[in-house]
Amino acid sequence: MSITYTIISFIVALGVLITFHEFGHYLVARWNNVKVLRFCIGFGQPIFRKRWGKDQTEWVIAAIPLGGYVKMLDENEGKVPPEEASRSFNRQSVGRRFAIVAAGPIANFLLAIVLYWWLFILGVNGMKPILGPVEPSSPAAQAQFEPGDTIVTIDNEPVASWQDARWTLLRYAIDQSSNVRVQTINKKGEINWRQLDLSHVDPDKLNENFPGILGLTSYQPIIQPVIAQVIENSVGYHAGLQVGDEILAIDQIEIQTWVELVQKIRNNPGKTLELEILRNNKIVDLTITPEAATENGKPIGKIGIAPVINQAEIDELMVTVTYPPGKAVQKALEKTWETTILTLRMLSKMITGDVSWKNVSGPISIADYAGQSAQMGLVSYLAFLALISVSIGVLNLLPIPILDGGHLMYYLIEMIRGAPLSDKFILIGQRIGLAMLLALMTFAIYNDINRLITG
Repeated sequence: MSITYTIISFIVALGVLITFHEFGHYLVARWNNVKVLRFCIGFGQPIFRKRWGKDQTEWVIAAIPLGGYVKMLDENEGKVPPEEASRSFNRQSVGRRFAIVAAGPIANFLLAIVLYWWLFILGVNGMKPILGPVEPSSPAAQAQFEPGDTIVTIDNEPVASWQDARWTLLRYAIDQSSNVRVQTINKKGEINWRQLDLSHVDPDKLNENFPGILGLTSYQPIIQPVIAQVIENSVGYHAGLQVGDEILAIDQIEIQTWVELVQKIRNNPGKTLELEILRNNKIVDLTITPEAATENGKPIGKIGIAPVINQAEIDELMVTVTYPPGKAVQKALEKTWETTILTLRMLSKMITGDVSWKNVSGPISIADYAGQSAQMGLVSYLAFLALISVSIGVLNLLPIPILDGGHLMYYLIEMIRGAPLSDKFILIGQRIGLAMLLALMTFAIYNDINRLITG
């Protein structure tokens, strides 16, 4: 996946999410007859600027797409003509100011609901929750899970796909449930109940392949090491590999599956390898040097070949979860609510120290996820947008000065005491909030860089 593709996917995602957030502020401000001076997406040097509308609002797209703002007429930020004073933000009742500020995060939640609704109508594709090899000495092995088991429910919650299983188990882990009751059906159709112990889950690893941490893997069909495609001008093409070749061994080590072949190639970038190939019932020996590439900050090898896939077997392992429009609304509301609660629980566990701050992701990781999801298709990209939209909504509602949640906290205090807080108090709060936000961003970027270095 190219860096350009990742960057474009990231910018599009940020553009959509920030625009909806700021448009929430803008719409509610206009509904309350507050004059909007500027609607800006991004920071820094403007690359697009235009005025239109009755109030000649300035619409701006700036060079750095990491935020945005809606600037309203406000006597605290400059002189206001007397005839327009009633349209100043600061002249509005505390209830109206509260609504205008809250509208941004609410817009993100509404966007997530619409995206999830659309996804549930389109149909969410996923792998059936059938288990592959169970890691020895893992919690799954201790619970006596077996390869071929299909997960049916987790604590009586229906599980339709592998993604459902991962999401549900992650929720219970964040809640620090010691055991969850998992219902499975084996190949013979026999129902079994397993007690899966989550008490020893490393809180530093919640952001990783969570089922794998428990020793659970999804079933993957065995793909033979037979070449179906050789990319033109690739390393494999120039080494003489051909369609129909079966890789028997690499450096005299027997190769039985495509996964073993890929692992050997990936682990040896720039190193010459000896291949033993079966071609037209004859043994052929070739040498090949995998091209060095970078993935998640780590060097890997590539040779430009693809395997023979039994599409019928792959299709048999897939499931599409879809709902009619009415039911999809309910599922979208439930999904948005569950994601919001999960995000809040994760944050609260971080604050109490029960979950590691290493799970915080910054712009580098989010850009990587954006690129990966976009490459997987529209449905995956929309699911990514919905998840990040909820995260932005939750983050902005945190009671941190400088964020929307900090302003809402000020307005709640004003409602209770019957008078606004002093300018000095608000200024101190803004400085504290800015410091907290910078610290959080620094920590997130540090985590991103650390993930790239350690892989």
